[in-house]
Amino acid sequence: MDHRIARRTFGWAAVVLALSFGSQAMAADLPVAVAANFTEPAKEIAAAFEAKTHTHVALSFGASGQFYAQISHGAPFEVFLSADADRPAQAEKEGFAVPGTRFTYAVGRLVLFSKTAGLVDGKGAVLKSGGFQKLAIADPAVAPYGVAAVKTMTKLGVYDALKPKLVQGTSINQTYQFVQSGAAELGFVALSQVIAETGGSRWVVPEADHAPIEQQAVLLKTGQDDAAAKAFLAFLERPEARKVIARYGYGTK
Repeated sequence: MDHRIARRTFGWAAVVLALSFGSQAMAADLPVAVAANFTEPAKEIAAAFEAKTHTHVALSFGASGQFYAQISHGAPFEVFLSADADRPAQAEKEGFAVPGTRFTYAVGRLVLFSKTAGLVDGKGAVLKSGGFQKLAIADPAVAPYGVAAVKTMTKLGVYDALKPKLVQGTSINQTYQFVQSGAAELGFVALSQVIAETGGSRWVVPEADHAPIEQQAVLLKTGQDDAAAKAFLAFLERPEARKVIARYGYGTK
């Protein structure tokens, strides 16, 4: 059976259980590790889930690579919402995740963004002109959006020339903060972080310029016996959650 079908079938049962028994079945906090780019939609989705199940979702935000290191060393997260597909697959392979529970909850979009109006053009030509001092990216060693940024610059043939200007954030949230604070004039961030901003300038990077940013979720072994963890994963595929995900500029599968 396809793992998405198996996952969905099992997930609906968990949701029914959660909504039927409410606070009695879902009393303890649910610890969830969330990729930093998904901060705002995760907060909205968790609030909606809490309203239905009376379960508090304890969200932690950070770089996917850092979370994986913590999970592999025994961190008590029960659900992992990564910014890529590789780390959930690795967690499954190495025995940290429950087989058959992994699925793509969102497809991310990369954006070159600046608070300065007119600095970033609609085709990203500013990267070739070099009319700036600092360019922020997420650390590609731990953040998939950083990998996508490097791939994009490499495809454009500007990566080597821009290396001296790069400022790396430990996560995509810190990268965004560099741009917002003016520490960098522009940066590669997630579309979800700037979709509601009306000022500045931006270039939404064509998806063909880097590998797809498939963000996958997985049930960790620490949550395999927790109905709340299973229900939360299933809730991510509910229309209510999908609408939130799409509103922040993510693609859905």
